[in-house]
Amino acid sequence: MRSGAGKPLTRIGVLALQGDFHEHIQVLESLEVATSEVRLPTHLEGLDGLIIPGGESTTIVKLGDLYGFREAIRAELDRGMALWGTCAGMIVIANELTDDRPTPFGYVDMKVSRNWFGRQVDSFEQDIAIDGIDGDPYHCVFIRAPAVARLGNSVEVLATVDGDTPIAVRSGKILATAFHPELTDDTRVHEMFVNLARNGN
Repeated sequence: MRSGAGKPLTRIGVLALQGDFHEHIQVLESLEVATSEVRLPTHLEGLDGLIIPGGESTTIVKLGDLYGFREAIRAELDRGMALWGTCAGMIVIANELTDDRPTPFGYVDMKVSRNWFGRQVDSFEQDIAIDGIDGDPYHCVFIRAPAVARLGNSVEVLATVDGDTPIAVRSGKILATAFHPELTDDTRVHEMFVNLARNGN
């Protein structure tokens, strides 16, 4: 299937094992992007990008391993698929955590700390400038949010909070954000990911 100007249709899947996958799908549909719920590894076939949403990281990892997603996603990344982890998704795709559990999927050379900013009651919202996002600062929603405690040399920081704490990073075609863009009316981060999946930049 192809869309406008003869370009192949961009397809973005959202991992639908647990968490707020439906909200991501709503945003993608508002952008008129072809999207689908990914519940089995076979659903990864033909995707240009995959979003691992916020939720409960231990549950996502446990179910992901039960269904064989760890290896299946890695194979698709090797093929060239783009990947975006939001909040719990950032935890899932890291290669190391400050906690002993869960064992993350290990796609990005970074160490992530769960609940960096505190418990549910410590959730907050803040306007933050993000590299690659034009216009006004982005209104970021943090809910029991993680943060990056260590970065590998291949990982680029796109945004920080409290001066130097990374909360948005990119490594090649992989994006990770500690906040929840799907819970705002601002579609710019989703648009950035769609462009990454479509064009590689």
